[in-house]
Amino acid sequence: MTDAVIAESSAGNGNTQAQRTALSDQRMFEVAIELVNERGTAKTTLKDIGEGAGYSRGLASYRFGSKDGLWMELFARFDDIWKAHLSQYLTGKQGLAALEAAIQAQRDIFTRESGYLRAMYILWYESLGRESDIRASLASHHVIYRRDVQQWIEQGQAAGEIRADVDPANFATGYCSTMFGTIYQWVVAPDAIDLEAFFEHFAATVTVAITQQRGD
Repeated sequence: MTDAVIAESSAGNGNTQAQRTALSDQRMFEVAIELVNERGTAKTTLKDIGEGAGYSRGLASYRFGSKDGLWMELFARFDDIWKAHLSQYLTGKQGLAALEAAIQAQRDIFTRESGYLRAMYILWYESLGRESDIRASLASHHVIYRRDVQQWIEQGQAAGEIRADVDPANFATGYCSTMFGTIYQWVVAPDAIDLEAFFEHFAATVTVAITQQRGD
């Protein structure tokens, strides 16, 4: 066995191998999030992640192969967290109700997963300067985010809740731009934005803009 496997197998002797692997992964993910938030991705090493989690310096390399491999795993896990979080708000909702619920979900993820959220956006923004699996995956996810918002607008129009002259695709682009731009500002200076006030204002502004007839 490698030193990495030995180090892992010696921890938590009462657990199965699968349980030990899940535990070591979780610990390394938590350390990775802390380090990315502290120093960014370039200065975060797999060695530091493994040792910071209490394992050998080689465990993170053995498990993920490279930093990009670890980043992709973090991305996938965050995506699962976001989907589960969002589904709690969207269940049984369509159209305008779904859009309003999505805004609430975005507001609340700041509180529930602030460390993870900040680390992910640092990772995403730092990946833009080069071709990478993260960049490609992020691009495909943006397509999905815009598609979902466009679908809610179209549902609201079909139900007569949203003005027929609202362009669903352009609205979706603007909506996502506002959300990601807000998160970017928060990552840069968390104390500069009153998130509760912003999301309350944004939700009210969006509702009025897409439901009121022009000239009202």
